[in-house]
Amino acid sequence: MTEPTGPLKGYRILDLTNVLFGPFGTQTLGDWGAEIIKIETLTGDMWRSSGQFRNPGMSGQFMAANRNKRSLALDLKHPEGKAVLRRLLPTADALVSNIRPAGLARLGFSYEQCRELNPTIVYATATGFGQDGPWRARPAFDEIIQAASGFAAAMGTDDEPAFVPSLIGDKICGMALTSAVTAALLHRERTGEGQMVEVPMLETLAAFNSIEMLGGSAFVPPIGPTGYKRMKARRPVATKDGWLTMLPYSGDNWCAFFEAVGHPECIEEFQVRDPVKRAQNIDRIYDRMRDIAVLRTTAEWEELLLAIDVPHTAFTKLTEVAEQEHLKAVEMFPELDHPTEGKIRQARPPARFGASPAGVHRLAPRLGEHTREILQEAGFADGEIEALLEAKAIGAAS
Repeated sequence: MTEPTGPLKGYRILDLTNVLFGPFGTQTLGDWGAEIIKIETLTGDMWRSSGQFRNPGMSGQFMAANRNKRSLALDLKHPEGKAVLRRLLPTADALVSNIRPAGLARLGFSYEQCRELNPTIVYATATGFGQDGPWRARPAFDEIIQAASGFAAAMGTDDEPAFVPSLIGDKICGMALTSAVTAALLHRERTGEGQMVEVPMLETLAAFNSIEMLGGSAFVPPIGPTGYKRMKARRPVATKDGWLTMLPYSGDNWCAFFEAVGHPECIEEFQVRDPVKRAQNIDRIYDRMRDIAVLRTTAEWEELLLAIDVPHTAFTKLTEVAEQEHLKAVEMFPELDHPTEGKIRQARPPARFGASPAGVHRLAPRLGEHTREILQEAGFADGEIEALLEAKAIGAAS
């Protein structure tokens, strides 16, 4: 463990989130220096058992979304467990939860109830659906949100939707949660005013997807079809010996490409200088590009495209991401020594701060690893802690 150094150093976040959406967002706050107290049930975040692990409760997926946190195991259904959280709330700058707001209120921790204990708290809820809509009480998972937001239709078609093979909704919304909490903390810094913040998954992903996918429907009435045709035309290009992303983008790129491959006639045939007509011809352009691509090896294409400054890259296999030339050079996937799990590999914080660098100052905790430590800091006597353990209001790792 090292001292945090990020721009949010000095802020304390009570983290009542689990699985991925919430924990990914709060991990970034921790990467940026905030103190994160992860409050878990006595059985722990269910993500602990998702994926592969050396020791139960410490899966690789859990560790990748829960570094820079301390774990407090707490039963919020137990009266004495509730009392523990009430004692911690006045010490916090923010509470972040993905328990449904109605459920938190039943436990005694609605925004109004928490504000009585800490008038300036930032109270952030990570929900599936906005709480003023008809779906507010529905459960939400990544696939549900991909389906409802139009993301799956964009990935496939309206007639045959397909899921992105990644928990992209959780991760996009996790980044939105980080931004929202940081913005609310900045508002409080300027005004002294806390507030409730909600980041709903469906609304967040629908807005994210709409930027290019509204297409002609961005105008009222619509002036053309919904969607962005170029997205459907994009596919990996087969070369003589492999695959390549070949991406002439501007009119100049396309002219340089067709000149370099000996097909200058395509410049006028497909009207590549005109962005509107180029878009209309995009299927024919990409078909011609694919016909040409198989005539050279991947290495030959990379040399040619680099020389004419056309965007491109070869494909990286999942097994080779950590060894990809650029990522390896910037040490994106360091090997770390976890105190109980041995050597692990995970992505470092990608954002760079010149004056207050983000970093990994502690690795993912075991369930209840810091229960005693956190309560002692909050003024609980050793006898009180033992009584809470005996009453099963809290849990602590051995």
